[in-house]
Amino acid sequence: SRRGRWRDCMRFVTSVVSCCPAELKQEVNGKKETLRGFNIKLQDTILFPEGGGQPDDRGLIGEVPVLRVKRQGPDALHFVASALEEGQEVRLKVDWDRRFDHMQQHSGQHLITALADKMFGYKTTSWELGHQRSTIELDTPSVTPAQLQELEEAVNEKIRAHLPVSVQLLSVDDPALEKVRSRGLPEDHAGPVRIVSIVGIDDNMCCGTHVSNLSHLQVIKLLGTEKGKKNKTNLIFLAGNRVLKYAETSYNTERSLVSLLKTGPDEHVEAVDRLQKSVKLLQKTNLSLLRDLAVLIAQNFKNDPQKGNFFSLHKKEGDNEFMNIIANEINTEETLVFLTVGEEKGPGLFLLAGPSKLVTDAGSQVLELLQGKGAGKNGRFQGKANSMARRGEVEALLRRRCQHGISQEE
Repeated sequence: SRRGRWRDCMRFVTSVVSCCPAELKQEVNGKKETLRGFNIKLQDTILFPEGGGQPDDRGLIGEVPVLRVKRQGPDALHFVASALEEGQEVRLKVDWDRRFDHMQQHSGQHLITALADKMFGYKTTSWELGHQRSTIELDTPSVTPAQLQELEEAVNEKIRAHLPVSVQLLSVDDPALEKVRSRGLPEDHAGPVRIVSIVGIDDNMCCGTHVSNLSHLQVIKLLGTEKGKKNKTNLIFLAGNRVLKYAETSYNTERSLVSLLKTGPDEHVEAVDRLQKSVKLLQKTNLSLLRDLAVLIAQNFKNDPQKGNFFSLHKKEGDNEFMNIIANEINTEETLVFLTVGEEKGPGLFLLAGPSKLVTDAGSQVLELLQGKGAGKNGRFQGKANSMARRGEVEALLRRRCQHGISQEE
């Protein structure tokens, strides 16, 4: 619920320093959109701006949703859809579910990175906190299954050890920074350097949000590895609540497969393998039957004494090969052939074959009526149709053109 989502313990009172018109580029349902709004700078904030591999927080300024938080030097800019008055006192609320998830993943990354280095000498070169799972890029060509298991056991042992995680601020010229794991400071960094420490395991320069004790991670699951860029390896992991959600999703999927496959979980792979082989055999048989059907359709037309010089056919099942077999069997120098496959009113494929001039002249009109794309040469024009709804109009057009065009050529 909304009330549960914004936890009372994650509230903060501050004031608006500035409010400037701004634009936010975002992707909604796969489409890029530009949203007009305002960048709000506050006296102070509890909302984390994107940085260090960690996405930004979400929350509310008063009752106005914060859609993006980004860093600008030492300040954070909060993008909102409606303006706020400068000097106004406001109450901030953080989306705690999102924040705590990011804390678990980020602290989990620090732990995995530190132990991968200590145990195997594998350095972390980058990481990404993803929407569903996170990835650590390790500077090694590969990680063996045995190493992955050993690493997973080690990180979970540290979680069970209830080790504290602390934060300290050091000056830029502090000699202690030389012993801290770091990939460098941003060019516009200002002020002290923030160090996140896991007692006895790791000291890391970091701006992100973290748990205060490894026990808050609950559990870490290393899902596996993938080949990365430049001879590196991507290690994929889940931490905390994401492991619980993954287990729930996996169990629900397992239950659905039990119902569909009528077998127990241990037999699912074998059952799917059998199904795939059956499908391939059926597809092969179906393709053979379609080829035979194509030849029979063409021969039936050729043997018809009333066949004329135009042939049209639509079939729901079929492909380009099916249509080309029919066209190859019919003498398209004397006959105009119009073939389509697919849904009667939906998308599909088409083939127009016949006398070259007739096909060339009619091609663009066919594309327009079928809302399609295609190309052709040497008396053949084929492509994809987005809608077969006006197929009847195409057929009538071609029949008229055929009668007029071929009679003229004769």
